[in-house]
Amino acid sequence: MDPRRALPSVDRLLKAEGAAPLLAAFGHEALVEALREVLAEVRAKVQQGEPVPSEAAMLERAATRLARWHTPRPRPVINATGVILHTNLGRAPLSSAALEAIRAASAYSDLEFDLEAGERGERQAAVEELLRRLTGAEAALVVNNNAAAVLLALTTLARGRGVLISRGQLIEIGGGFRIPEVMAQSGARLIEVGTTNRTHLRDYEEPLVRGEDIALILRAHHSNFRMIGFVSEVPLMDLVALGERYGIPVMDDLGSGALLDTAAFGLAHEPMVQESVAAGAAVVCFSGDKLLGGPQAGIMVGKREFLARMRRHPLMRALRPDKLTLAGLSATLIHYLKGEATREIPVWQMIATSPLELEARAREWSARLRADGIPVEVRPTLSTVGGGSLPGETLPSVALVLRPPDPEALMATLRRTHPPIIARVQDDAVWFDVRTVLPDQEADFLQGIRQAWRSALIR
Repeated sequence: MDPRRALPSVDRLLKAEGAAPLLAAFGHEALVEALREVLAEVRAKVQQGEPVPSEAAMLERAATRLARWHTPRPRPVINATGVILHTNLGRAPLSSAALEAIRAASAYSDLEFDLEAGERGERQAAVEELLRRLTGAEAALVVNNNAAAVLLALTTLARGRGVLISRGQLIEIGGGFRIPEVMAQSGARLIEVGTTNRTHLRDYEEPLVRGEDIALILRAHHSNFRMIGFVSEVPLMDLVALGERYGIPVMDDLGSGALLDTAAFGLAHEPMVQESVAAGAAVVCFSGDKLLGGPQAGIMVGKREFLARMRRHPLMRALRPDKLTLAGLSATLIHYLKGEATREIPVWQMIATSPLELEARAREWSARLRADGIPVEVRPTLSTVGGGSLPGETLPSVALVLRPPDPEALMATLRRTHPPIIARVQDDAVWFDVRTVLPDQEADFLQGIRQAWRSALIR
């Protein structure tokens, strides 16, 4: 007899004990769909020789599937990896003020309404004013990410014309985004100069002397890699001086876009937006969700004439940010204006926290876990900034370390806690870097470790 004939029908499962709560929680249509999918999977496994599961087990699988379907994504997680700007975990966590601003903007707001004049206003006016004050630029413009900022700038300023860029700056960032490909999409003509490791001012000047049709000189910062050894690049200030001699604007793609000096926290100096503006770059592009510490956005600051052209371009309509992004970005920028970024913006809180503070936190947490019989160790470790920022740079940190029989199994269990905990496996142990665990997640973090460890012992 074909064992698949022993499988229950959907109707029978709907009448089984345990179906009523699922019907009440998710409805008839959703439960039927989940049961059909479960039965299809079970049928295939039974055909391969696996035993027929009980009706209760099939209903449990359907319940798991329904819960997954009805859980909003993305879900909050606890980042214990030590990577501050973890791209897979949503990069920069927002400040409480930014979250409140987003909540307030989710209702009706003065997005495009001038309350004083009682008439239509400009949606980016408030953010532009903040960016001008913070960077010293004449104008500012925000789109939905930095790739969009680069695309809009190249399309507006260089479509059908040449753009000079060093071969050492033909970069690729996450997701396969490549400077040459976005330049092709913009309609600009790529003109490579210099070599991979060394580019000189004369390399940029040669096409200009030949009289080629050049619209723009582009500098792209090495956000996610380092070049060492026999290397040289032309300083931005020299590129600007060259451009002024020939009437060619310079665009600086910074990638991360720091407004604070990273060197003050024991890291290498990341080029700052203010420095690029002061050097005379016509357009400076950077991200909102990396070192700035705000929501995903592409930000452009620079000279008024060039940003005005981008603001009027038809592509701007497709790339403009929504009201929630603008609200979160505005609140984040106000932290810088008030001089409280290292206190209020989570990314800078984490960067600025000293190893002594981290060790005190780790010692306290380990004492509480040990009181529950969990043999946790406190070990020194290294955190990274991540998110395509400051490659190769690390910050001294402290970790809680567990040594279960099967580290990967414990990691899988941790991912099933509420909220999930994301750690790392190193030296056959599970490491929790305390630098990236947010203060308001402490209780959930410790409880999640307790639950996961008990589950590991039971297995």
